[in-house]
Amino acid sequence: MAAPKFSPVAHTSRARAYRSPDHVPESWMPDRPGEIPGFQPQGPRRGHPGPDQGFALRIARQLAPSLHLQEGEHIEDAIRGCLGVALRRASLFSRAPVVHDLRMAFKIWGFLDELPPVELIEIRKPLFAGLRHIGHHYTEARVVADMIPEATLQLTPASIDVDYGSRWRELVGV
Repeated sequence: MAAPKFSPVAHTSRARAYRSPDHVPESWMPDRPGEIPGFQPQGPRRGHPGPDQGFALRIARQLAPSLHLQEGEHIEDAIRGCLGVALRRASLFSRAPVVHDLRMAFKIWGFLDELPPVELIEIRKPLFAGLRHIGHHYTEARVVADMIPEATLQLTPASIDVDYGSRWRELVGV
């Protein structure tokens, strides 16, 4: 490779080539105390871990003005309940949460519908009541997230929009 004129290397010098280092370190192994060998452990109350899950809160706050609540419902309850569903969907695809995960969760629970089915409102009100107090209602929030069938989580946002009106019971798992 040619060197620029201002380079301190003489034009007649021999070109340098790659050389291996004298010492090659051993391969890295996950041996720190916090490392989990293999896949994430699964079981009750372990959730669904995934990358950058805190970003879902930012997305939820941006979607909050478009949510339709019924009398006696709180915006924080709706966000906390649907957050677990959205994070579960994102972790199913081994990625960080995106706006479609949150929209899907809000859609199947009827929060994006101005007039959701009365039956759905009757089901969601007791399920979502008080979830905003996450320290006291973690188990209840897990119930909401875990009751959604995996088949629902694998659907595309477009198919959820089509199926919501006629199949909302299947979508939420009741």
